[in-house]
Amino acid sequence: MLLIQYHELQFNILNLSGINDNFVVSINGVIVAFIDAHSSISKLDRIRLHMPAAALLTDIKIADMTSILFGPYCTQTLADMGAEVIKIEPEVGDIGRNIGTSANTPLMGPMHMTVNRGKRSVVWDMKSELGKEATRRLIQSSDVFIHNIRPDALERLGLTFDDVKAIKKDIVYVHCLGFGSDGEYSGRPAYDDLIQGFSGITSLLPRVDKDRDPSFFPMAIADKVAGLHAVHATLAALLRRDQTGEAVHVEVPMFECVTNFVLEDHFEDATFDPPTGEIGYERQLDPTRNPIKTKDGWIIIAPYTDGRWVLTFELLGAAHELDDERIANPKVRRANRQYMQERLETYIDSNNTAYWMDLFSQNDIPVAPVSELEDLQDDPHLRASNFFQKREHPSEGNYWEMQPPIRFKGIPEKEITPARHVGEDTAEVLKELGLEAPT
Repeated sequence: MLLIQYHELQFNILNLSGINDNFVVSINGVIVAFIDAHSSISKLDRIRLHMPAAALLTDIKIADMTSILFGPYCTQTLADMGAEVIKIEPEVGDIGRNIGTSANTPLMGPMHMTVNRGKRSVVWDMKSELGKEATRRLIQSSDVFIHNIRPDALERLGLTFDDVKAIKKDIVYVHCLGFGSDGEYSGRPAYDDLIQGFSGITSLLPRVDKDRDPSFFPMAIADKVAGLHAVHATLAALLRRDQTGEAVHVEVPMFECVTNFVLEDHFEDATFDPPTGEIGYERQLDPTRNPIKTKDGWIIIAPYTDGRWVLTFELLGAAHELDDERIANPKVRRANRQYMQERLETYIDSNNTAYWMDLFSQNDIPVAPVSELEDLQDDPHLRASNFFQKREHPSEGNYWEMQPPIRFKGIPEKEITPARHVGEDTAEVLKELGLEAPT
């Protein structure tokens, strides 16, 4: 046996005697890869690692009829925790399969490769007798039924909460929808862009830059925020189901989820009635609160306590700045943060980013570089934690996969399977349900 270190992971290399000089790689006793005798041990990025999932929810089965990102992000996260997720797709596949550029096969786009990993894919005609019976049996054998189907279509498909509860009396029924069912917008279609507009996100950047028009936040933030709400709602509902033995009906409305997310800080002084000041979190809307230009790039410095502000000016060799009556004591420094920030910026372009990163880090001043998206795979922390892992898909070839960000220490792991082709598991799942696939 050979014990080696890769970043901060310890690998045991064991010889599989008599099997063509193959070796097995294990991490803490879990087999994660096979290599041959000619592989370079020092180049472990060539090894096809199995992506580990925490085996927390291995007794939970989820019937998934969500699409694109909101619901699939939720079920991806639950699959990463070990849940069995069976995704029912239309014959043309989830529309999210078309986002981005596929490597080899249509409907195997990059977002699908990420957000639908760890799931099985089935396709059947929901209006046919076989499709209806398959759906009924799948729900009957599941703990959770999650979907983003609009109310009028639910009625036609016979998949309302009452319909599903009649099939499985203790089902956790999770409805991912745009707007809560008791509001004026109930039943309307919803997409990330629309919810960014409804929730006030598009008004935030113009509050900082008065000359700027309303702008989308350049990320599917509404889908992902709502998806994470759906995760904890599903887990809470499973706990309630276990306590009572009864079905639980959960609504996860995007508009309400994202409005809550926005106003957690931006409600600010409008929290009180009458208001004690303006709506909007002042520090977040401060126009001087931006990355600072260095000699060769940009940096973020966050000396958010008074002691750290004082130390920052001392490290800059600029303690004299604190003689200015506008920032001479803690009280006036709090009132003149914008001025302090402006003075700070005048010193930072005198040296390069690495210099400031070292200086401030060594003196416990919170600091960060301004990374480009392209930089993240080379980030030393993410490399040390093996956050990005190269895998090989059976049909799509090599691809990068992010490991689940949450670590459950001491919990057994299971493999996260690669994303599936449309309907790849239909025959197998039908057989498990006691049905035969049509010939």
